Amino acid sequence: MRFILATLALAPLLAWQGRRVRREALRLPEAGGARTGIAGTGPRLRLLLLGDSSSAGVGVADQADALAGRLVALLAADHRVRWRLEAGTGDRLADLLARLDALAHEDFDAVVVAIGVNDATGRTGSAAWRDGLRRLLAELRARFGDPLVIVCAIPPMQVFPALPRPLAGWLGMAAARLNETTRATLEHEPRAHFLRFDFDPDPRWMCEDGFHPSAAGYGRWAEAVADQLRERMDIAPPENDSDQGEPS
Repeated sequence: MRFILATLALAPLLAWQGRRVRREALRLPEAGGARTGIAGTGPRLRLLLLGDSSSAGVGVADQADALAGRLVALLAADHRVRWRLEAGTGDRLADLLARLDALAHEDFDAVVVAIGVNDATGRTGSAAWRDGLRRLLAELRARFGDPLVIVCAIPPMQVFPALPRPLAGWLGMAAARLNETTRATLEHEPRAHFLRFDFDPDPRWMCEDGFHPSAAGYGRWAEAVADQLRERMDIAPPENDSDQGEPS
């Protein structure tokens, strides 16, 4: 109810601020580098990453410093990781579902999903979000061998430096609404888990556009995902964290 009232009361101002942000925002490219590869030695781990511009590494120059590269490097310390990244700037959950339709069937052990910022800005409703998540899980089971699925929370958009108030607060509520729908939807899914991780408005976690993670932010995010994968898949952490392989 609070979200609906805020939307009605602030609609003209929110629309104006949204247009201004889209017009004036610094637009950075997706990270370069490989989006598929094999890294490390040890037991096999087949990993698929799906998502939007943050998954695509906007904010850093190379995938090695983005979520995919940092996560693969952590897991490759004690596993042979075969990985693939499918992500695009501006993608919503509906776009991700369309992207899956173009992928061949292939077995993965784990899928990491990071989507939703564009659904928050685009006013995707809770019912459409819930239905999309259910379809996503069904597609992942059917196409990729019933992998473990980690769905990352939409970050707290109210602390994004690029967003003015009250737009930042409204988008924070929109993100929280979708996150709660995700939590409730996954609650009874034994092979899917919702990942929240601590996030504070420290500038070091954000890149220059004030909207995407920095290399340090991606590293912190990757650590949270790696910890979740180790816990859910019973993967022991490496004995020496300083001896970690790099993604190829």
